[in-house]
Amino acid sequence: MFDPKTRLLVVDDMLTMRKLVSKVCKELGFTDITEAEDGAKAWEVIQAANPPIGLIISDWNMPNCSGLDFLKRVRGAGKYGKTPFIMVTAEAEQHQVVEALKAGVSNYVVKPFTADQLKDKIEAVHKKLST
Repeated sequence: MFDPKTRLLVVDDMLTMRKLVSKVCKELGFTDITEAEDGAKAWEVIQAANPPIGLIISDWNMPNCSGLDFLKRVRGAGKYGKTPFIMVTAEAEQHQVVEALKAGVSNYVVKPFTADQLKDKIEAVHKKLST
């Protein structure tokens, strides 16, 4: 599993969803969690973060900058390009999953999800990084 001190960024335009994801992550032991309400704000957070963000959990459908656009921006920036990125979304259609995979998403969680499902996705991302 990720080090509990890993800086985590939770991005979702719905406050209740941000709080839910943050709560699950706190239960998993994460202690440094930052939230942003859209991809544009999240990009500002990433650029200002010191130490750097070590894991991003982002919604797909958001105003100003979608999760997919934010993912593409992160992957296109050499400095942040390898940051683990989990997409949380209600979008479960095959072509959308494929689009996220092509853009470089590390893993994908479909809403509604359980705490165990999110935990499993986070652990799977960590396992990929460790191999």
